[in-house]
This record gives sequence, C-alpha cells and structure tokens, in this order.
Amino acid sequence: VQLQASGGGLVQAGGSLRPSCAASGRTFGSYAMGWFRQAPGKDREFVAAISGRTGITYYGDSVKGRFTISRDNAKNTVYLQMNSLKPEDTAVYYCATGPLLARSAGAYDYWGQGTQVTVSS
Repeated sequence: VQLQASGGGLVQAGGSLRPSCAASGRTFGSYAMGWFRQAPGKDREFVAAISGRTGITYYGDSVKGRFTISRDNAKNTVYLQMNSLKPEDTAVYYCATGPLLARSAGAYDYWGQGTQVTVSS
C-alpha cells in the first residue's frame, strides 16, 4: 500500500489550502482514511478521518468548522479542505489508511510521507 500526499504549501492566515492523498495497493473504498499533523516539538495530532463506504467523518476539536475531509473512491483519493487557516495550523500533514474509522493513530496501518503546511501571520 502506498499513500502519496501533496498540495501543502505556504499561505497567509485566513487563507485556504486543499491537500490531497492518493492511495494505491488495496481496495481504497473499503478502508478509512485519516489526516494527522505534527508540528515541530509537538506530538502527532488527529485532524480528521472519513469512513470507507458511508462517508462518516470525525474531526479534531481544533479544526472543527474550518476543515472538511472528503474522498473520491473512483480516484482513490482523499482531500482535506482547509479554510480560515491560522499560524497554529502550521505542521507536516500526514494521510493514513486503516480498517476502522478512528481518531487514534494506532488504528491506521499505512502512512504517507507528509506534506508541509505553513501559515504565516
């Protein structure tokens, strides 16, 4: 299984970004997808997750109402629409896939390489 994240970048506070993560190697629609982030010196933090078939979503408290996770099973891709970005959203964003929809990183068995998101004030 391979996950390729892209779409990060540098944006001013209040702006938007839409990173994506393309998956290959197993039946994409049968697995949950998650986004996590890690800022320098901090623990990895849950951002959002979406189930495989039903599209049920979970969000971390710090991004609820600003970020939206979605997936296109025909394209084997998951997206993270990030609006109203804040400097504290600056981190490396990782996508992950696993058998169950969960907020815990331990529930995901494959991870992408990460994409840097930097929000300037």
